[in-house]
Amino acid sequence: MNFLAVKGPELFNKYVGESEKAVSDLFRKARAASPSIIFFDEIDALASQRANSSNESGGGVADRVLSQLLTELDGIKPLKQVVVLAATNRPDLVDSALTRPGRIDRMLYVAPPDENARVDIYNIHTKNIPLHKDVNLIHLAKISSQYSGAEIASICREAALNSIEESEGDDDNIYVKQKHFLKALKNIQPKTTKDMLAFYENFLK
Repeated sequence: MNFLAVKGPELFNKYVGESEKAVSDLFRKARAASPSIIFFDEIDALASQRANSSNESGGGVADRVLSQLLTELDGIKPLKQVVVLAATNRPDLVDSALTRPGRIDRMLYVAPPDENARVDIYNIHTKNIPLHKDVNLIHLAKISSQYSGAEIASICREAALNSIEESEGDDDNIYVKQKHFLKALKNIQPKTTKDMLAFYENFLK
């Protein structure tokens, strides 16, 4: 299937009517290339609640873009073999009209990776790193709860840099050890707090 990815804010244009035209053109391309998937990243920026966007400069451009998006989703022209997906980390800001039946009506909560998933992520990002035999990825996965996949990738890069700095230019002895990972874990803190997780779980309920 053809995949059309777009970040919500990039559809906005300062000229009147251009933002709505961008939305219309996106769906026209998806229909022409069907079967296809349209993926909106940061949908909250594109379809924020109308009560929050009514005082916006530019004559309520956000309201008009949202109206155009709703028209494309359930208007006269049917979306045959076109799947619409969207992602957001602020579901509370998305206008309720967008999540009504027949539009983007199924909501899935993607939780932080569990322990087994974190082990897999560590394996992926250490595949090309010379690991010392003392490295225990299972232990690292256990102590890195609440870390996202991107944060675990940063830990692996930081550990590799710690090893390079410690080697002092001796390329023959560059091995990433457990202590390098532990140091990286101290320097990189998870951005997902318990309060944030509680908010997402309550919103899902």
